[in-house]
Amino acid sequence: MSLHGGIPDAIAADVKRGEQLEWWTLGWMASVVLVMWLVMGASQAMKAAVIEDLLSLVPAFVFLISVHWERRRPNKRFPFGYRRANSLAFLVAATALLSVGGFLAYESVSTLVKQEHPSVGGITLFGHTVWLGWLMIAALAYSIVPPIILGHMKQPVAERIKDKVLHTDALMQKADWQTGLAGIAGIVGIGLGWWWADATAALFISLSIIRDAIGALEQAVAELLDGTPRALDTNELSDDAQRLIATLKGRFGEVGVRLRETGRYIAAEVDCPPPAKIPTAVELMGDDRAWRLASLSFRPE
Repeated sequence: MSLHGGIPDAIAADVKRGEQLEWWTLGWMASVVLVMWLVMGASQAMKAAVIEDLLSLVPAFVFLISVHWERRRPNKRFPFGYRRANSLAFLVAATALLSVGGFLAYESVSTLVKQEHPSVGGITLFGHTVWLGWLMIAALAYSIVPPIILGHMKQPVAERIKDKVLHTDALMQKADWQTGLAGIAGIVGIGLGWWWADATAALFISLSIIRDAIGALEQAVAELLDGTPRALDTNELSDDAQRLIATLKGRFGEVGVRLRETGRYIAAEVDCPPPAKIPTAVELMGDDRAWRLASLSFRPE
């Protein structure tokens, strides 16, 4: 067991699958952003949707960068390796999410307070003038499909490799297709003469973003402060961390056990003299999660 190596063989294939899904995300979402930008007009909901889709690229980028760094071996400048790159990537993604959610909330509330009336005009295509709203709705409908598929494919991979960046990206994909649906509602509202519908839809989107961002940020900060391992979808102690604590207490009695998480890996410290035979990671975590225990140390009183 070591804290400093690359990616364990047990999860190498799943990590590569995660990388493949993120490359697909960058390609698909780039096309969505381009289409949305071409028909954005002055719509607040469309603006929110475009920014949301741009934001959705951040977790994919930082996941790919963190995995690249995670594979690097320790050196003189970084003797403990680069496994904390995943934790840093998680913080970057969560911070970006919160910043954009706050910006969108401010823009939407400002529009509602000032009672600005957005308008959607027409556009001439092949000699015919059509309402731009129809093109916006078509673009938003297109933006819904890739996030539904990619988010559904990322969730099980993120769970197997215990990757919070990939899990956050799967949640981001959920926010993307919800944004698309809310955006369509906003455009239809403008067509019906409900000036407030556009900004209200954008505000609804921003509140959803902020809620997800705060939860992710709490986990990211806890991880960087050597907090106990959290579950992917909550700020509670993860199931395998609870089992590891119970197993260690079962072997060594009611001793102090401290766990911390570095990226997807767990380091454990037990308050007792080292035993004659150090238990293996398989004995403590089981075959399927042995890779997650990167280090085990004993601290005599």
